[in-house]
Amino acid sequence: MKFDAVLFDCDGVLVDSEPITNGVLRDMLEELGWKLSSAECMRIFVGKAVSDEAATIEAHTGKPLSKAWLDEFRARRNEGLVESLLAVHGAVEAVSQIHTLYQGCIACASGADRFKVELQLKKCGLMPFFEGRIFSGHELPRSKPFPDVYLAAAAALGVDPKRCAVVEDTVTGATAGVAAGCTVFGYSPPELGHDAPSALKASGAAHVFTDMADLAALLG
Repeated sequence: MKFDAVLFDCDGVLVDSEPITNGVLRDMLEELGWKLSSAECMRIFVGKAVSDEAATIEAHTGKPLSKAWLDEFRARRNEGLVESLLAVHGAVEAVSQIHTLYQGCIACASGADRFKVELQLKKCGLMPFFEGRIFSGHELPRSKPFPDVYLAAAAALGVDPKRCAVVEDTVTGATAGVAAGCTVFGYSPPELGHDAPSALKASGAAHVFTDMADLAALLG
């Protein structure tokens, strides 16, 4: 085995949540007076916790980002996820294979809040593989791009981070995995565009792949 554990990001790696979450965010930012296209919203916010981007939002809207606004964002986001969320194509099969291959030594390490992560894993049939091994950046001093969530996951599994593979789809997440000392596998499906693979490589991803069906073989 090349590694002792595999640590998965959630959004964009296991579940196709980014278009749903960013659609809600784009609409709510427009209500505040900041008009963005879907592509611009994805470029600015993908892989980041909205609460961590308060200064950016306040600078563009001229309004303080209130707790009530964040609560409404999460409620509308959760509604959209419950209604429309699907697993990333091939992710359930890939996780099942890797869970077997690594004898259950896998974890989900997300920058999102725990409620969202657990809601998504349950909805997409992935919870049985990750139950008890879910880590949220919201519960740590710093979220991605800092390494805290990956270091917490490796420590809980009792594995040296240098012996962990991380599966990520964003520069923010890949940066976190590299900072933790892990080997990062960047997932970059064709719909993310031509620039995504090179951006992942530039952020330190050791391997970039385009199809979840290839992941188990890549991980050995």
